[in-house]
Amino acid sequence: MTIPAENLAFKMQLKPGHVEEYKKRHDTLWPDLAEALRGAGIYDYSIFLDEDTLSLFAVLKRRPGADHDAGFTALPLQPVMRRWWDYMADLMEVEPDNKPRQWTLQPMFHFD
Repeated sequence: MTIPAENLAFKMQLKPGHVEEYKKRHDTLWPDLAEALRGAGIYDYSIFLDEDTLSLFAVLKRRPGADHDAGFTALPLQPVMRRWWDYMADLMEVEPDNKPRQWTLQPMFHFD
């Protein structure tokens, strides 16, 4: 039996001149952050760059279930997540608490 996944998509904004550094930091993602993401039920997470606008488009899949829902809701409160936001804040548009500014993207089409 296949458990259906929840797909989430959102947009973020990179600051000019930081493309290479953004990629470098994500290429060396901290193991404890990866573990926190997995604990929140996230198993597939991609970020794409529009080089003309420096918009970042993120798509993630997460497993459904009460344990994962609680982990996903608590993710912004985890110290490793807060450290990551602080680490990335100089590269992208952020909220006052350094959380990346996010704009939710609405699903328009899916082909399976």
